[in-house]
Amino acid sequence: MSGQRVDVKVVMLGKEFVGKTSLVERYVHNRFLNGPYQNTIGAAFVAKLIHVGEKAITLGIWDTAGSERYESMSRIYYRGARAAVVCFDLTDSSSFARAKFWVNEVQSCEEHCKIYLCGTKSDLVQSDRSLRQVDYHDVQDYTDEIKAKLFETSSKTGQNVDELFQVVAEDYVNVTAFQVMTEDKGVNLTEKKKSYLFSCCHQ
Repeated sequence: MSGQRVDVKVVMLGKEFVGKTSLVERYVHNRFLNGPYQNTIGAAFVAKLIHVGEKAITLGIWDTAGSERYESMSRIYYRGARAAVVCFDLTDSSSFARAKFWVNEVQSCEEHCKIYLCGTKSDLVQSDRSLRQVDYHDVQDYTDEIKAKLFETSSKTGQNVDELFQVVAEDYVNVTAFQVMTEDKGVNLTEKKKSYLFSCCHQ
C-alpha cells in the first residue's frame, strides 16, 4: 500500500466491465474517459482526502480486477477493508449475480466491513428504460436483507458518485465516534435511557 496515512480502506469489487475504474476516475479526478479501459490487473490504489464536518478523512481506494482469474488476488486487497463498494451494471443481469458472490465473500472474511451496493451506468437506463436488466426493487430487497446501502450511479454524468463516497466517509466517522464514546464512558447495555445507543441501533 502507499506510504501515506489512510483512515478508511475502501475496496471496489464486481464483475469486469461493470465500471469500477470509471467510478474511481470520476470521483478522484472528476473525469470520464470515453472508450474502453484497459483491464485492471490485480488492483490499482488511489487516495483522496474528504471532509466530514470538521474532520478530514483520507479514503484509500483499491480498484480490484473484475476478471474471475484474479479472484484469489482480490481477496488480498479487501483484507482489513472498512468499506466495500460492490458494483454491478444495471444493463447486465449477470453482473448482479456476481455482486452477490462478492457480498458473500466479504461477509465471510471481513465481518466489520460495511457494504455499499452500486448500480452503474444509470445514464444508459435513464435514456432507454428497455436497457435495464436489473430490477430496482429486487436490488432494494436484497440491500435490506444484507443491511447494506444502495446507490445507482453514472460515471459519465457524475450522478450519485460523490454522494456514494461521502456516505462511506460519514459512516466511518459516525461508527468511530460511537466507538470512542462507548470506550471512554462505558455503556451499560441494559440501561434503556442511553438514547444515543437506541438511535444508533435503530436507524
